[in-house]
Amino acid sequence: MSTKKALPEALRALLPFVRPYWKAVALALLFLGLAAICTLAIPLALRELVDTALAALPADRPTILRERFGWLMGISIATGLLTSARFYMVSWLGERVTADLRDAVYAHLLRQDALFFESLPTGDVLSRLVADTTLVQSVVGSSLSMGLRNAVLFVGGMVMLILASPMISLSVLGAIGGVVLPAILIGRRVRRLSRASQDRVADASAMAGETLGAIAIVQAFGQEVREATRFAQATQRAFATAIRRTQVRAALTAFVIVAIFAALVGGLYLGTQAVVRGELGAGTLGQSVILIAMVASSAAVLAEVWGELLRAAGAIERLIEWLQTRPSIVSPAHPARLPLDPEGGYQGGNAEGNAEGHAGGHAGGLTVEFDAVSFWYPSRPATPAMQSVSLRLERGETVALVGPSGAGKSTLLKLLLRFYDPSTGVIRLDGVATQDLGLETLRACMALVPQEPVIFSANASDNIRYGRPEATDAEVEAAARAAQAHEFIARLPQGYATPLGERGVRLSGGQRQRIAIARAIIRNAPLLLLDEATSSLDAENERAVQNALEAAMQGRTTLVIAHRLATVQRANRIIVLDQGQVVEAGTHLELIARNGLYARLAELQFAA
Repeated sequence: MSTKKALPEALRALLPFVRPYWKAVALALLFLGLAAICTLAIPLALRELVDTALAALPADRPTILRERFGWLMGISIATGLLTSARFYMVSWLGERVTADLRDAVYAHLLRQDALFFESLPTGDVLSRLVADTTLVQSVVGSSLSMGLRNAVLFVGGMVMLILASPMISLSVLGAIGGVVLPAILIGRRVRRLSRASQDRVADASAMAGETLGAIAIVQAFGQEVREATRFAQATQRAFATAIRRTQVRAALTAFVIVAIFAALVGGLYLGTQAVVRGELGAGTLGQSVILIAMVASSAAVLAEVWGELLRAAGAIERLIEWLQTRPSIVSPAHPARLPLDPEGGYQGGNAEGNAEGHAGGHAGGLTVEFDAVSFWYPSRPATPAMQSVSLRLERGETVALVGPSGAGKSTLLKLLLRFYDPSTGVIRLDGVATQDLGLETLRACMALVPQEPVIFSANASDNIRYGRPEATDAEVEAAARAAQAHEFIARLPQGYATPLGERGVRLSGGQRQRIAIARAIIRNAPLLLLDEATSSLDAENERAVQNALEAAMQGRTTLVIAHRLATVQRANRIIVLDQGQVVEAGTHLELIARNGLYARLAELQFAA
């Protein structure tokens, strides 16, 4: 996209966010226009002051001076008040538009599919979400207003200067041209260095974030000095780039100031000569001097604002591109429905909603069917992650998935949750294809306990309640007791109201796992997905939590992933996956008797 097209297109893209606040825009423009008129009136008032006072009789001069100074003071006060009102309205508009844009982008990002985040790291998304919207705020709330104001002052000042003294105006126009063109060229260099400086700072910030996120490993391996040195080198590179940018910007500032004063002095010289020759009045000379300074400074500001607008165009385009990105995983236009009771639980029945009389929130679970499902990750199209997998889970059945790493166990859960769609084949819940269900309906049927438990920086109660936000305190405590989490939560400084820190840093691995299990229990969904749900627990806690999970499994369909085979022996069936294919299926004893892959895995683990 060329520069000529980028800026207007980028600014037009903001119109949907600005349009709802047209009244604020109208007020801002009104205050801007009135303030500009008052500013342009100051040279006229000065001319009247000088010319009238000089032409008046000595006896009348004190009265005339008081009157003209009163007008000048009134105009100055009006200019200050109107400028303040304009600043407030434009700043309010910038903050409001930026907040709406940030909200819209964030809400849109939350609906993107897994492929989007595969190609764009989450850290980069968050960085742009903050940095780019902040840049938009500076443009809408400041730069654009300054540009409009100085454009009005430049045009109005030039018109008044031409009317006052055509000879001086021609010399000023030539000087302004000499300021603007070099300022634009130098400004491009400043923008490139500004971008490079931001990149270097971002590199240092990313390095710091990565190191602090793994501080235990850094300290355990004694790498504090090495990491501090690496960070110092990164900040030194950022400093060097910033200094180059500052040098160029300082040169630009010096050039603009010298050029403006040169135009001012040159115009003053020509005007003085005209006054001496009697061709120009002293008041008109004073008016022209102020107009020259006003026009020259407006031209310099316009050059700088143009650079800021060009710099912001890229940020606006990136944000709008994100808003225009459509996820590949979406709800169908006319989704089928699985009957959900008012409490958010599932009540078994067909897609048309005819209940089959199951009582309770989870109503006996639901059936799950994988019918000849194959899948390739978009980032790895040459290697199949799953090949012709056919599998059926009956209502209320507990099925365990085992197999070596990379066998496709977690992929199966991702497909079931519809983070991805199968490349071929179909997945059904109670006979309805998952792709025919709304995403909200589909995922409301499931409760997930991931291998790496996700703990938010909220308190313990809110972390558990994340599974069902409307749950009462009593229900939260009941879920915590079922997950064997109540005792350690009660010992926290503020009990359930204790903030758990970013990523649950105040908890052990086993405690984080039990919070995640409580979150799944309180959801009361008909399908329970356990991805290594007890992997972070010691033997004693694992037994207690396993008992709690078995109680929670009653009446639910449960899919369990486990590397530790001791946790899946009591499953109704065990499915063995290898290289994305089902290679064995049966109970623990049946699979041991077959002496296949499961038997070898069991022998290695139980022997150890």
